[in-house]
Amino acid sequence: MSPQHQALTTDQKKELSEIAHRIVDDGKGILAADESVGTMGSRLKRINVENTEENRRAFRDLLFTSDPALNKYIGGVILFHETLYQKSRDGILFPKILKDLGVVVGIKVDKGTALLAGTDGETTTQGLDGLAERCAQYKKDGVDFAKWRCVLKISDSAPSSLGIYENANVLARYASICQQNGLVPIVEPEILSDGSHDLQRCQYETEKVLSAVYAALIHHHVYLEGTLLKPNMVTGGQSCSEKFTPEQVAMATLTALRRTVPAAVPGICFLSGGQSEEEASLNLNAMNRCTLARPWRVSFSYGRALQASALSAWLGKPENEKAAQEAFLKRAQINSQASVGQYIPSGSSASASSQSLFQPSYSY
Repeated sequence: MSPQHQALTTDQKKELSEIAHRIVDDGKGILAADESVGTMGSRLKRINVENTEENRRAFRDLLFTSDPALNKYIGGVILFHETLYQKSRDGILFPKILKDLGVVVGIKVDKGTALLAGTDGETTTQGLDGLAERCAQYKKDGVDFAKWRCVLKISDSAPSSLGIYENANVLARYASICQQNGLVPIVEPEILSDGSHDLQRCQYETEKVLSAVYAALIHHHVYLEGTLLKPNMVTGGQSCSEKFTPEQVAMATLTALRRTVPAAVPGICFLSGGQSEEEASLNLNAMNRCTLARPWRVSFSYGRALQASALSAWLGKPENEKAAQEAFLKRAQINSQASVGQYIPSGSSASASSQSLFQPSYSY
């Protein structure tokens, strides 16, 4: 029998587990503020604001300084490299602001997608080269968790076996490197909502993808208690003629997760995948009200579904900052309630919160 070698020390495991649990503590989720310069530019363009470093900084500033009570709703914030080293208008580094609130600081570490040859436009994710060195530096700079996104799609020929297993192994290698450097890896295998597939097809493909991901994580000796999962919800495709209720989405999603995600994982923080702010909250709420047992925290890691109303209220104008902060805090509080199954819709949602945020073949 070959000897067993420990991938992590007991102290390393303890630290990773504690960080992961802090992020998804009762009623808390993640603000994904890790949009790249280009992606942030497309958001700013929709409100007629120029894509400058100062405007990107100003919007993140109003989010992070919105209220000292932010840590009641947000356990972690994912930053982009640029944002990690930016400061508030008062000259305080963003990571310090977040840490002083008790919010865990995270960083996006992947470098985008590349085509897989011989497939129907399927991709893998780049960025493993030099990742260990980057993670070590980020840890020194106050970061405690990381995020890496792999993208899959549903079509007549996808996701293929190559697409599934390539992305599963990339995620596992990334997760292992993160843990060796003291960062909790958020594992994000996103199945895009593009297409006309129904709920059953999405559930089937989600189960296949997650099964492969966890097989790869285990094969790479990743410490599951020191990870978080950021998956898609099981929904019909954007072009599907049938519409599904939050209860149907919840049952399909939780069934897929219960079949594939080990109980050792502390939390599942869903991406919103282009749903409107309100739809993402209602679906999350339905999951936490569902009668199916959930051995993990079921929470959120939203970008667009936490920021859309705030952006619409802000419009790049200093005099609108307070209104933008109030809009952001309202969505954060709603999703906090949804993460414990206690969100009660008032029936008077603002128009911005009900607008679809879907973008075809979405990239960060």
